[in-house]
Amino acid sequence: MKSDGKSKKSKKEAKLRAEAQLRAEQEEAERLERERLYQEHLEKLEAKYQGEKESELAELNSLEQKFLSAQQWKMDYREQAKWEHYLKCDGTPDPTIPQEINTFMSLWRDDQDVDIQLVMEKEEVVLNLIEQLEFLLLEASPDEITEKQRDQYQEFILQLQDLLHQKYNEATQNLLKAASMYEDSETGNMHTVIKDKNTTFCIWANLKKKARFKNHMFQEVGHGFDLPKSLALSSVAVRVLHTCYDHVSPLWVHCQGLPRPEASDSEELAEHPEDTGQEPGEEEEKGIKEPSVPAAEETCSTGRKESAASLKENSNNTDDIKETEEETEMNADALDVPSQEADALLQEEAGGREEAPRAVDLQQLLPLGGVYHIDALQLPPQAQDLGDWSMVELLDVGLEVYPYSPGEAEDDTQFAVQITLKLPDNVIYFKVPVVARWDAAGQQWRTDGISEITYEAEEKSITFGMGAFYTVALFQDAHLNLPYQAWELHPTGVDEGLFTLTAAFATIQIQIKDNQCMLSSVVVEEEEVLSHITGKWMSPFALRAALKRAGVNIFPAEYSPKYVPVPRKAALAEVKAYEQMALLAAAFAFAHSKWNGEAGPERIVFKASEHLTVGSAKDNDWSLYMFNGEKVQNLKLTETSEAFTEELEEESEFHSTLYHMLKASASNEAMDKVERAGFLFIDSVYQLLLATRVLAYS
Repeated sequence: MKSDGKSKKSKKEAKLRAEAQLRAEQEEAERLERERLYQEHLEKLEAKYQGEKESELAELNSLEQKFLSAQQWKMDYREQAKWEHYLKCDGTPDPTIPQEINTFMSLWRDDQDVDIQLVMEKEEVVLNLIEQLEFLLLEASPDEITEKQRDQYQEFILQLQDLLHQKYNEATQNLLKAASMYEDSETGNMHTVIKDKNTTFCIWANLKKKARFKNHMFQEVGHGFDLPKSLALSSVAVRVLHTCYDHVSPLWVHCQGLPRPEASDSEELAEHPEDTGQEPGEEEEKGIKEPSVPAAEETCSTGRKESAASLKENSNNTDDIKETEEETEMNADALDVPSQEADALLQEEAGGREEAPRAVDLQQLLPLGGVYHIDALQLPPQAQDLGDWSMVELLDVGLEVYPYSPGEAEDDTQFAVQITLKLPDNVIYFKVPVVARWDAAGQQWRTDGISEITYEAEEKSITFGMGAFYTVALFQDAHLNLPYQAWELHPTGVDEGLFTLTAAFATIQIQIKDNQCMLSSVVVEEEEVLSHITGKWMSPFALRAALKRAGVNIFPAEYSPKYVPVPRKAALAEVKAYEQMALLAAAFAFAHSKWNGEAGPERIVFKASEHLTVGSAKDNDWSLYMFNGEKVQNLKLTETSEAFTEELEEESEFHSTLYHMLKASASNEAMDKVERAGFLFIDSVYQLLLATRVLAYS
């Protein structure tokens, strides 16, 4: 009986195995048939795609003429602005005309009236001239200005910076000559603060030379210092000159054009002719179609020419300041102090001493909040009252640095002077800033000679010791807001849109209207900040500069891939996607997809949706698209899918352009809006997308 039971069980198991095998064979056959049919379907779609490719590209090329219209409009606008400036005849020069700018600088250089208030008034004019030149270098195409003119404009910028600093030195000397007239009744010393929106000028003159008055806090601005006793007993003046701008760092640090997307080693960059300086024919030989709109150039070279370097050195060590070779050597061999945090952000110099000085990597750290020129100056002879007469010794030596060596430091301190600085309210420091000093001889920022740093985030102040008197700046990681966590672009009206970027530390909203952008909000830890630049319409370039000055750098540079761990994306696909998104931005929304990082370097994945209503698109309105620069496909994938797949959405086809892909399922109303979209709005959207490079850094 047991034998019969086992036999029946065995037969049953064999039958089940046979049925399972049959089902598996049937399922495999069905799978193979589905794959065969799907492959046949893909081949038909590929054939249709190849047949329509030429006509689709021709239609896209017609739309891309709007980019050329925007370029021409900007050229005409600049010409009109030049003409209107000429008609105003207000005495300010045209910085692009050598005769005018040279005459302006020559006349001011010879002007003997160096009252500090007059210098500050003139400063506004100079900064405006520099800004005009910088924006022209960024925006103008090679058709407008030659390479020779570019070099000339950079030279003018350096000369204006040099002249402005020279005038501040002359104004300082002029004020110190009459220091005794402004002595404080309590201490007997002289101190004053003169401030405008660009500059804070703090000066303290040690008239009484009493050791108990060796420190001072400029209460109006929150800057202060603590001197060693030897200086407190000397004829010395201390100047803290804070400029909200940076005329010390090399030009390329603040004069960078829109970043040029990087390609893999096997690919050429799909850059605009204006970006590369190449003729169109050269790109055609490479087989890469050039976008129609010029991105701004990387106009400021990473290395200064000798003449420019000489001018920059002069701007920080003017002939009026007599610094000896021994003092320069002393600054280079400053006291051995503990290094600051974030050593990874600094690059060590080759060679040197066992404790090699550290140079700031300006590709990774950016100066933020301006520059602080902190100087110990020789107090000039003061006027002596002799009855009805006033007598003063006149010295024709200009402003002199006080001959102080850190070896004279007393009080058992490791530093010559302790400095307290109040950080600007209109700048955000997301982390503890790195303090660095300017080395004029080496033309670089360094962190040696700075010690015992105390940062008070709530009070927005920083205290540190210095081995000597230096020009210092505060630095922040240029890439701390990268990569982005999310982004979205959607229309809000006729030729209007909203661009939202969620970065590591902030959420930024930018409104776009015609050729202007407006910072709508910057939210940090659920609090809106930077009210001084929100709600103001400006060009995309001006907005980019304003955000970077405020500490919100969401604009990758061409060297940023070295510092931000994101997958590389092919430049061809990236740039063409930005162009076509801009062309469609009047009626379609675009957003980040988590699958973009899974698609590989040759392809990009993003969300898109027809958008004719107010507000952000809903989750179920989005579709995912994959684009490699030459072919677009609608993916069956969703943001909640478990794994990445290239399977096509049902009833979708291949297209050569994003424009035709979205057109295939779009309403007539949406496509009418796209056709009517203004070229200035399209160009502004494109400039923002290219500046932020959301497809590569999110």
